[in-house]
Amino acid sequence: MQRKERYEAFIDYFRHHQPEAETELEYESPYELVVATLLSAQCTDKRVNMTTPALLDEFPTPEHMAASTPEEIYPFIKSVTYPNNKSKHLVGMAKVLVEEFNSQVPSDPKDLQKLPGVGRKTANVVASVIYDQPTMAVDTHVFRVSKRLGLVSQNAKTPLEVERQLVRNIPEQYISRAHHWLILHGRYVCIARRPKCEECAITHFCRHFEKNVL
Repeated sequence: MQRKERYEAFIDYFRHHQPEAETELEYESPYELVVATLLSAQCTDKRVNMTTPALLDEFPTPEHMAASTPEEIYPFIKSVTYPNNKSKHLVGMAKVLVEEFNSQVPSDPKDLQKLPGVGRKTANVVASVIYDQPTMAVDTHVFRVSKRLGLVSQNAKTPLEVERQLVRNIPEQYISRAHHWLILHGRYVCIARRPKCEECAITHFCRHFEKNVL
């Protein structure tokens, strides 16, 4: 199967079977999503969703968080990965939001990356989820699943290479949803150590299945 055909099959399947794919992070405002996404780095969404309610109850706005210290933040996020660094990033992020962006989360990924702790992946998540921009955040799930399916070249070695290939080949109106399609498929079906090929509904266009299972 040619790569173009794989993309067509991928989009056709998911737009019919999972048309409203969304992030599993819980949030009620752009600020809350930035906080949650920053905390989710190398941490599960489930753990982040257990952590954010108390944190955001204590620091409900960028102004509240900007006026705090990492030492005040730490007890609320000590159960997530790298709490020391993330405590510093949260305070720094809030201060930049207040001082440079009038407490409003910017829509431009380049501006988002000016926030401490917000790299390309996090910026793309926020731009996609909040502002429905055609950005593709490449986490471990997206990286793994897109290569297994054969949507991107096996020679793609970095998240940026994978991102560029996906954005180039997925029609713009589907990019923000495709990000979630790939994540959720990787989280629940195409898992890292032993993909559940016997349960998978898209083996008919999967390169990994063709090469290793058939």
